[in-house]
Amino acid sequence: MKNIIIIGSGAVAAELTSFIEDTEMGQVQDIQIKGYLDYDENIEKYWKRYNLQKPVLADIDSYEIQDNDYFIIAISDVEFRKKMYNKIKEKQGKFFNFIHPSTIIAKNASLGEANIIYPQCIVGSNTMIGDFNLLTSQTIVSHDSVLGFNNILSTALLCGHVKMGDDNYFGIRATVVPHINIGNRNTIQAGMIVNKKIDDNSTVFYRYKEKMMAIPQL
Repeated sequence: MKNIIIIGSGAVAAELTSFIEDTEMGQVQDIQIKGYLDYDENIEKYWKRYNLQKPVLADIDSYEIQDNDYFIIAISDVEFRKKMYNKIKEKQGKFFNFIHPSTIIAKNASLGEANIIYPQCIVGSNTMIGDFNLLTSQTIVSHDSVLGFNNILSTALLCGHVKMGDDNYFGIRATVVPHINIGNRNTIQAGMIVNKKIDDNSTVFYRYKEKMMAIPQL
């Protein structure tokens, strides 16, 4: 059985904990949560708030890695995630690809290490997903698409032949039409439809605040 150590104790950690401990996933995949790594100031703020049962073992700087430890980084901040990833790599720690059993992944798709894929996602044929990406529930990465490193897709849709670099954040229900290239370190706000190439360090958002109108029926 693999000992899973979750880095972070906030909302993402609570969701992953529920997937493993509140279902049969832990038994099916022969994994158990050993505990969490987090800093003291977050224990009261997060760990106690979510009533997590396994202990905070230490912070990431002081924890001594054991042979059967496998790490999941449960953090939604793109830059802070990368810092934690690099710390584990420096310590030669091993990562766990968290893939929920309800997810559909094509047999000819490829995945790197340290990815987190929530329930009911779809990874299409001939898709390449690199290292350390986070796909939340119902995200779809369609056929022939490529993801780089440390991208967060929050219930997003990437249509076919989309190519994406590193450190991008996609808000809820953001969609990319086919054959679009996206660079690095971009933020795509919730609900956006990306139909043009995006280079680096851009934020895609609505220019004007939209108003919802209700027209009464006669």
